[in-house]
Amino acid sequence: MKRKTCKQLKMLAVAMAMGVCSVANAQQKSNDIDWTKEFTSRITLNGYAQGGWSYQDPNGKPQNAYNLKRTLLWAKARITDRWSFMFMHDFSSVVQEFYTDYRLSKGNEMTVRLGQFKHSYSMENPMSPTQLELVDVYSQAVLYLAGEGPDPLNGVNYGRDMGLEVYGDLAKGVLHYELALMSGQGINRKDLNNQKDFIAKLELRPVDGFRVVASGYLGTGCAVGTAAWNPEIGVGDNYKRNRYSVGAEYKTSPYTGSKYKEARPASVRAEWLGGQDGEVGSRGGYVTTCIPVVDALDIVASGETFDRNTKVDGWDQTNLTVGLQYWFYKKCRMQLQYTRCMCGDMLGKDYNWVQAQMQVAF
Repeated sequence: MKRKTCKQLKMLAVAMAMGVCSVANAQQKSNDIDWTKEFTSRITLNGYAQGGWSYQDPNGKPQNAYNLKRTLLWAKARITDRWSFMFMHDFSSVVQEFYTDYRLSKGNEMTVRLGQFKHSYSMENPMSPTQLELVDVYSQAVLYLAGEGPDPLNGVNYGRDMGLEVYGDLAKGVLHYELALMSGQGINRKDLNNQKDFIAKLELRPVDGFRVVASGYLGTGCAVGTAAWNPEIGVGDNYKRNRYSVGAEYKTSPYTGSKYKEARPASVRAEWLGGQDGEVGSRGGYVTTCIPVVDALDIVASGETFDRNTKVDGWDQTNLTVGLQYWFYKKCRMQLQYTRCMCGDMLGKDYNWVQAQMQVAF
């Protein structure tokens, strides 16, 4: 009986030891989580650089120079399945964006964005320069009215601002909306007045590849500079700053004849825009097309016009552009474009503009 009892006790001791080992192994596996892998799986890094050469002869004075226009790097962190954070810096300029997104709905119906980001006025402004066809990126009207830089009253803001935005897709993606309350002063700046600016955009996508877009901007600016075509507004003055735009874009199915730039559809985009700064109105529009022709080669053409002051003759300019772009690796391309710039009397003589640019992106 004693032998039997001893044998049972030994077996029980072995079983307990094996159980302890199993628990220890499980605990060790739990403690051996690869936090480096967990971290990197939630962080994505992207970046691009654009630089090249430009020649132009405004008022008969030739100018040519190499340039490095943009060197951007950004990180996006997926905190949860609904919550993310974004930070973007331009090493040739300033911090561009920092914001957080939180998706309130189960699907894509409603997401809230808070921070500094590209505002949604116009079709082109929210688009990345890596996607746009022109070396000079945006049309004259978008550059001016969206606050990219040519408007001295608003200053250089790269089409970005600080604020709060709600956006989402409705009706199974057929309708996209964006509603934002922004400071109106631009990036990396404290608001200089107590008025906030309101931006609304509606985008209708009835069929694949086609969209119709309307956007509006209602706000009050606080001038950081002066404009020759709008002399009644001085530095520090508050003034009415309203904008509107309506446009459409069509893209064909992706061109698959090249191993690079996996999605290269033929496209045409057109938009008409207008604005009011104090008592001075401005308006303009563009039509831009890009057509893949062979392998990784595209033809680009664009026509655009913009009038800074619709009440006074001579502040208008029309640009006609034609060029080529070659995708040498995925998101990387070479661009060559010629533009004929036809200026109103207040802006000087007509001139030629040749631009070459290389884009490297990942």
